[in-house]
Amino acid sequence: MSDCIFCKIVRGEIPCRKVYEDEDLLAFHDIHPQAPVHFMVIPKQHIDSLASVDATQAPLMGKLFAKLGELALSQGLTEGFRTIVNTGRIGRQEVYHLHVHVLGGPEPLGPMLPRS
Repeated sequence: MSDCIFCKIVRGEIPCRKVYEDEDLLAFHDIHPQAPVHFMVIPKQHIDSLASVDATQAPLMGKLFAKLGELALSQGLTEGFRTIVNTGRIGRQEVYHLHVHVLGGPEPLGPMLPRS
């Protein structure tokens, strides 16, 4: 998609602080980090959201999720990390290009959702 901000990052039209790149995936630091370590991993192929993934994309999704732990460790997250995939409006997805947030740091993260 020509107007997708993550597609523009993949094409090199918008700079990013890369964590990792190969022929299928790109990982880069979030520009508004919510934790001491906060980066995202995206498929280079434009996929709107996790709700759009189909069986033909299983190898790509497997590769993406298999890479997350390695990348987290490479960023110093040796005692754990959180992964988040926001999907759709209710899931508070802001950029409609599938992406996995990886967050962590030296201290435990807060609760995922406020408890009532």
